Amino acid sequence: MSIFTGLMVFGIIWWLVLFMVLPFGARSPHEAGEEVEAGLAESAPIRPRLWLKLAITTVIALLLWGAYYYVMTHDLFGFRDYISG
Repeated sequence: MSIFTGLMVFGIIWWLVLFMVLPFGARSPHEAGEEVEAGLAESAPIRPRLWLKLAITTVIALLLWGAYYYVMTHDLFGFRDYISG
């Protein structure tokens, strides 16, 4: 696997995991029983904690990418037999 392929696969995994992690712990002012400030959307989260979610996303993506790398480099499922014909 080339470096470019590895980076692209990691990027795809990272974005997929980010969109799965973003809703965790998000509470709107209505759900928290608080009043909505003027100029804010009613659905905007109170404390989005984006840095924490980005860190969690990176750790999970690294673990998934590591599993992908292991499977591809050790040819666990015999993908090369199907690709080469």
